[in-house]
Amino acid sequence: MLALPVKGYGVGLAGHTTLRRYGRAKVKICLYGAGAIGGLMGVRLALKGAEVSVVEVGPTLEAIQKNGLQVQTDGKMLTAKVTATNDPSTLGPQDLVIVAVKGPTLKFIAPKIGALLGPDTVIMTAMNGVPWWFFQGFGGEYAGTQLKSIDPDGSIAKGIPAERVIGCVIMLSCKLLGPGVAQHVSGNKLTIGEPNNCDSMRVRALGTLLTDAGFQVSVSPSIQKEIWLKLLGNMTHNPISALTGATLDRILNDKLASDLCIKIMYEAAAVGKKFGCVMTDTPEQRQESTRALGPFKTSMLQDVEAKKAVELDALVGAVSEIAEKVGVPTPYTDALFGLARVQARVLKLYPEDATALAAAAGK
Repeated sequence: MLALPVKGYGVGLAGHTTLRRYGRAKVKICLYGAGAIGGLMGVRLALKGAEVSVVEVGPTLEAIQKNGLQVQTDGKMLTAKVTATNDPSTLGPQDLVIVAVKGPTLKFIAPKIGALLGPDTVIMTAMNGVPWWFFQGFGGEYAGTQLKSIDPDGSIAKGIPAERVIGCVIMLSCKLLGPGVAQHVSGNKLTIGEPNNCDSMRVRALGTLLTDAGFQVSVSPSIQKEIWLKLLGNMTHNPISALTGATLDRILNDKLASDLCIKIMYEAAAVGKKFGCVMTDTPEQRQESTRALGPFKTSMLQDVEAKKAVELDALVGAVSEIAEKVGVPTPYTDALFGLARVQARVLKLYPEDATALAAAAGK
């Protein structure tokens, strides 16, 4: 088994290179969620010799069981034969679990992750937005803060303990062509790091594993800062595109819409500064660098069009919650969150507020 110890955030590690040196068994990797990003990771890791399994449901599960996990890249379709199931308890302990689901799904899968965990299993979160473990081992006076917008009852933290986690920020673009079939559109960068920002042997071993699978990987000394930097774009462009139906280029080319994005980014930058996430690029620079993506449909717009639950809490709601905790006013962020939330509730893509509904009904 790939030795990725979790005690003390992974101090000490044999690494998958040691497995090769001593001729031990293949690295066992479970992919929890085979969407666009997860599909790309799963195919690449499997084709490099890892023993990959996938936990999925419905048409995606059926497609993978029938055709394998597939990704289109550089004009070629790559296929990896993997074990696919809807029951993680049939797979046994893994060396690495990659959680690649959307935020709204996390509370449902967290209690099931335990079936995949051995003493040394590491969990890599390949998700957008603010994770439940964001302030675990980080944040100065705010360290240990539980985010109610992400994990209101603590069930996610209980099912996926922070000491097992390595964070991953995805700087590449993929889309789904169909169930179990992803397309790699652009980019190839992954940034990984320990929640407590230590330089562990297990994070280096994971970096080597992902590099061997064809990704351009960097290990960050502050993964929360990388998460917050990417969030500046996601928390603005995603909900605005969902509200308007516009591709990214149309948002950026409209001065009023673009200026709104910049105002929200400045609010988020002020919030981040309070707990150690100081931005090196200005919002204007961040906005300009995004233009390279061209006429791109954000993931939230794709979810709205597909009538799937939207990730508003991880991308926007968490920022509003944190801003209140650290005492930074965020009127533009709050307004965007409210508008996007109303739209999502009308479309039944975001849960209703039971308290508010009861009050409106006079109960």
